[in-house]
Amino acid sequence: MTDKLNELTAAGVAVWLDDLSRVRLSSGGLDQLRREKHVAGVTTNPTIFAKALSDADEYNWQLRDLATRGIEVEESVRMLTTYDVRWACDVMRPSYDGSQGVDGRVSIEVDPRVAHDSDRTVAEAKALWWLVDRPNLFIKIPATEEGLSAITDTLAEGISVNVTLIFGLDRYSAVMEAFLAGLEQAKANGHDLSTIGSVASFFVSRVDAEVDKRLEKIGSEQAKSLRGKAAVANAQLAYERYTEVFSSDRWKALADAGAHPQRPLWASTSTKNPDYRDTIYVEELIAPGTVNTMPESVIHAYADHGETRGDTITSAYDAARKVFADLEAVGVDMSDVIATLEREGVEKFEASWQELLEGVRKSLEAAAKGKGSPNKAAKGNAKGAEKAGGA
Repeated sequence: MTDKLNELTAAGVAVWLDDLSRVRLSSGGLDQLRREKHVAGVTTNPTIFAKALSDADEYNWQLRDLATRGIEVEESVRMLTTYDVRWACDVMRPSYDGSQGVDGRVSIEVDPRVAHDSDRTVAEAKALWWLVDRPNLFIKIPATEEGLSAITDTLAEGISVNVTLIFGLDRYSAVMEAFLAGLEQAKANGHDLSTIGSVASFFVSRVDAEVDKRLEKIGSEQAKSLRGKAAVANAQLAYERYTEVFSSDRWKALADAGAHPQRPLWASTSTKNPDYRDTIYVEELIAPGTVNTMPESVIHAYADHGETRGDTITSAYDAARKVFADLEAVGVDMSDVIATLEREGVEKFEASWQELLEGVRKSLEAAAKGKGSPNKAAKGNAKGAEKAGGA
């Protein structure tokens, strides 16, 4: 049989898993995906952790210990999540070493409630970096306006960053500027640039979900003909900007000092509309130097029937620009779409974080009282977190 995921990897797309749980770690499932499905990295978010905590008894011993020690809820969440991420970093270490530090990365997100507070975001990033204490860690920082300076300041500390919740082209350009400034400061601070990694997580399917909703409301045949086109076009034009920035003299000076480029990472790649091909956000976004983080279901779908047709981005720039022009012509305000998605993205992760905190609080109370399985107390909360949406 053809190894379709290997073909995707050979085309320059790093396959990452958008999920993590202690069951996946203890069962060896993550290592199996690394060895058999070419998975070369892991992304997480509060929604993923809320669901993981509610689904497994593997957390019970740690919950009991935390309850016995009287550890507060927020610190308990850090202990639980960093434990899993540290373990995942160790599982992915062969990919990290084999790629000279490019892949094998595992991401953990700062508290999304501080997404609009630069100083607290940097402080949280430094704390998580210290707690996990693995070179192949990524700290996820949302690409809010306030997050831009936090990205620069965190990189300047020699800390690797996954910039998340990028929806629009202008914000993506600002993220790349923040990355370059951060590396320049890191170099001035004496850090080895070859050890600092970064990806820019550009969200895909959520763009189609929002634009399609607006096209349906407009209702014309021309509008309906544009359904399912905005997300891919948006990401393709993002890659065009990536190639421009990372062929500049400014970048070349950093590359000469050992820096790795900030790769575009396609996030939210499961289709929200069942009418769309389940691998569309992989097949239409193939180009060298990219990352595609997928739920396990999409990984298996691509392994089964994915089509690797070579580079599907760089020849599509003109077509992508036409999609944007056509959207504007029928009355879709893409700037409002992007602003809406960014606001809702932060709100959804904040909601998931609150669900996670509440689930851990109930679990700690159950553990302290010695009543059954502590993590079962969190199950109701995780259902709400699942609805909030993942990466």
